[in-house]
Amino acid sequence: MTGRTTRRGGVALTALGLAAVLLAGCGAADRSDSAGDSAAQAPAAEAPAGGAPERGGAAEQGKAGAGAPDLRVDQRSIIYTGTMRVQVDDVEGAARRAVTAVTTAGGFVGGDDRRSVAASAQARLELRVPAEKFTALLDELATYGRQQRREVKTEDVTEAVVDLDARIATQRARVESARRLLARATSVSELVTLEREVAEREADLASLEARKKRLADLTALSTITVTFVGKDASTAEEEAETGFMVGLRGGWKVFVASMSILLTVLGAVLPWLLTIGVPVVLVVAVLRRRRRRTAPPPPPATPVGGPHPPTPGGPLPTAPATAGPPPVPSARSAP
Repeated sequence: MTGRTTRRGGVALTALGLAAVLLAGCGAADRSDSAGDSAAQAPAAEAPAGGAPERGGAAEQGKAGAGAPDLRVDQRSIIYTGTMRVQVDDVEGAARRAVTAVTTAGGFVGGDDRRSVAASAQARLELRVPAEKFTALLDELATYGRQQRREVKTEDVTEAVVDLDARIATQRARVESARRLLARATSVSELVTLEREVAEREADLASLEARKKRLADLTALSTITVTFVGKDASTAEEEAETGFMVGLRGGWKVFVASMSILLTVLGAVLPWLLTIGVPVVLVVAVLRRRRRRTAPPPPPATPVGGPHPPTPGGPLPTAPATAGPPPVPSARSAP
């Protein structure tokens, strides 16, 4: 009985130990799970405070990166060029007003060609105006008189400007690397080679920068070419005129220009003809006269069928017998 009781007690103790171990493991697992859940909930709770801006910033960066090539109109490089023709009562007064308007707008006059003729006065002005005031100045010039023609052209050079910027940055890096190599040159041959390379790269860089400056000037200042004509001027352009009289005037102008060129060439050649040509002509004439004087007289011509000249040592020529008329029979000899 005692042995059975002892064995039963050991089994009970073993079962209790196993149960304790299992309960301890389950508690640890529950604590770890609860700790993991709390740790996961803590960042989730803190995420709205610190994580939302990061997601928003990433979204904004993604939008900015996706829309970088599509610049707005005010961020693009556009060249504006305008041409217009306005008929006014006072050409000189309209030209002065245009100069004042472009100067007030912050631009300047790039060209001024005026023709004051009573019948058809004309003034052709090339105005450079800031791009943001291009349209306003066009509208103002049209109010000076009766607008006959207006033409506006635009050229988008944004891609060219971006390409130039990239090439300029690359070329500057190449110049700097070549200068660093030049500073570490140890021989004369390396020094000469690197100096030539630096000079070529700097020349390429200067060319690219000049192109960028030219584009920047064209995009910053637009060009307006305005022509003011008098009230008696025809509305048609001179280049569009056709007809017999137009062709006759053109032909006469060409003829007069050709004669002017011919007379100019003749005037340039005449001194040479007088100093060289006249003496040469006199010398040729004198030589011809001398040849005529010293030339022997020609031999006498022999008649056709006449006697041949005697040959030396031969017989003298005999006169050929002339055949007379046949004898006429007399009347006595007739039977």
